[in-house]
Amino acid sequence: MSGHGIHVHGAHDHAVEHAAHQGGLAQQIAIFTAVLATVGAIVSFFGGDTQNKAMLYKNEAVLKRAEASDQWNYYQAKSMKQNLAELAVSLSADPAKADAYRKEAQRYAGEEKDIEKEARSLEAQAKQFNERSEQALHPHHYLSISMTLLQIAIALASITVLTQKRWLLGGAAVSAFAGAVLGVVAWL
Repeated sequence: MSGHGIHVHGAHDHAVEHAAHQGGLAQQIAIFTAVLATVGAIVSFFGGDTQNKAMLYKNEAVLKRAEASDQWNYYQAKSMKQNLAELAVSLSADPAKADAYRKEAQRYAGEEKDIEKEARSLEAQAKQFNERSEQALHPHHYLSISMTLLQIAIALASITVLTQKRWLLGGAAVSAFAGAVLGVVAWL
């Protein structure tokens, strides 16, 4: 109530004015946490993407390794057949049969070279996919820490609203900044 140039606040007026100031802080923190949640969602998406790519490349590496193993098994089978054909050459009394076995042994030896080449190529592909998996997963560690720091910032901001301790908002800002920086560093 006011009278003759003197303004006097009633208890209700003081409470309303105080609530308006608190509402301003609460509104600022709500916007701050919404921004942090958005940034966190982006970081989380990129973190999941790195994991998915790493798993895809690792699966390809395992597949290529299995295919190489199959080729080596095939190589062994051809080698055994070659050895048996060479043994048959040495045991054969008939020169015509010995010549046929010799040609068969030579054919197996030629096939072995192609199979070995394919197996080594598959092993090289498996190695490349393993390296790509490692490269894809490299930023994930930073993204995980980034997301953790963003979540800490959101928690500190929420506690600020409840406790009205503004220094907590400073801690939230530092944590948010560090989380954002790590999110950017992950992609450099």
